[in-house]
Amino acid sequence: MGHAVNTDRRYQLLQQRLDRQLTGAPDSPTFRKVLALLFSPDDAELAAEIPSTPTPLAAISRRLGIGADELGDRLDAMARRGLLFDLELNGTRYFALPPVVIGFFEFTFMRARDDVPMAEVARLFDQYMHENDRFARSVFAGTTQLGRALAREEALPPDDHTEVLDWERASRIVRSAPTVGVSLCVCRHAKSHLGEACDRPQRCCLSLGFAADSMIRLGNAERVNSDEAIRILQEAKDAGLMQTGDNVRRKPSFICNCCGCCCGMIDAIKTFDLRGAIVTSNWIMDVDRTRCKGCGKCAEACPVGAIRVVALEGQEKPEEESEGDSPVFASRKPGQSPAKRLAVVDEALCLGCGVCHGACKTGGVTMKPRPQRVLTPESVFDRMALMAVERGKLAETIFDDPQRLSHRALGRLVGLLERSPVFKRAMAIRPVRSAFLRGIVAGAKRSTGELGEMFL
Repeated sequence: MGHAVNTDRRYQLLQQRLDRQLTGAPDSPTFRKVLALLFSPDDAELAAEIPSTPTPLAAISRRLGIGADELGDRLDAMARRGLLFDLELNGTRYFALPPVVIGFFEFTFMRARDDVPMAEVARLFDQYMHENDRFARSVFAGTTQLGRALAREEALPPDDHTEVLDWERASRIVRSAPTVGVSLCVCRHAKSHLGEACDRPQRCCLSLGFAADSMIRLGNAERVNSDEAIRILQEAKDAGLMQTGDNVRRKPSFICNCCGCCCGMIDAIKTFDLRGAIVTSNWIMDVDRTRCKGCGKCAEACPVGAIRVVALEGQEKPEEESEGDSPVFASRKPGQSPAKRLAVVDEALCLGCGVCHGACKTGGVTMKPRPQRVLTPESVFDRMALMAVERGKLAETIFDDPQRLSHRALGRLVGLLERSPVFKRAMAIRPVRSAFLRGIVAGAKRSTGELGEMFL
């Protein structure tokens, strides 16, 4: 009985460790079952002691008092099972504890595997993510998110004077990446184990740069050249998928090709009304009233359900609604001539992805610039700093080493500070907030040394 209690305690400590990360992991018996299927008790105990920022193997070895060779073998085995980040630079291995998302949920389903009960893990993850809104609200708290919508380049008006920057173009992001890998779409792959996946392509999740190097080395991705990656992007567009990219300007690490029925980020929008779960592009749908025929193809294609078709007279007749859950409404009464129908968009919900443009066959859908440009963090460090401040997790992010007493003590002090009204008022002042964030980013760059260049 004592062994069982101690084993459960290991998973409890790991859950608490994961919950302190930026995207969180609220406690649940369901989530502990997930951890028990993926981590052995010894691995759970070890994982709870690994920093969340990439740390050299030698440094972790010293802190834990475990020989570098023995520890390296254990951490390498865990990384190959998708339980740890594993990066390599100039012959030095760096390890870090990943969050649940983007982290070991994705690593679990990026490839076909037979070393874990995939169907059971998929069922438990799905239950955990939907048994209440705690996990979704933990992941998507604040306004700075992990992913941002990429507008389809072909949907943008060629004569518009608004500059479209390289980091807004999926094709440019792919072609400028030094390494590109392709994996299975983790969301559709997970849904396939539940018998709920759509028939869109699964080999379409692109990892880029340092992330691709790691994924390829660990067997989670297949190396592809730029031409093949562009072909995969086009195949995804032809299938009506939305492109979601890493929410950074420099050195993005991924581009997902998302559907409205399987994607976890879109599911948070539609199920829990977390409209900010994906950061919008700098564009928004616009309807050409002279060309729109009111056919509803754009409404059916929209991944988040931001479009519907209405009669110009404003009459709607739900009992004559088309089959399924189509947002297309008929409005003609018996004996009445057909009313002009028009697509309308909920601008507060529209992600600016341009999928609607690809579905429209009449030229009735265009894209226009948003009134105010969207803030996109410069680098991974900048994004982490913003997320930490917004989520009240600055202490956990800066003082991350669970082995060091100084980190725990200083973390408590900073935690008290960031919860104070004075701190919150200061962060509402733009110049103070900007200077504070620059200091955090500079510190993060110094602490990671030459590895930090990979994230800049």
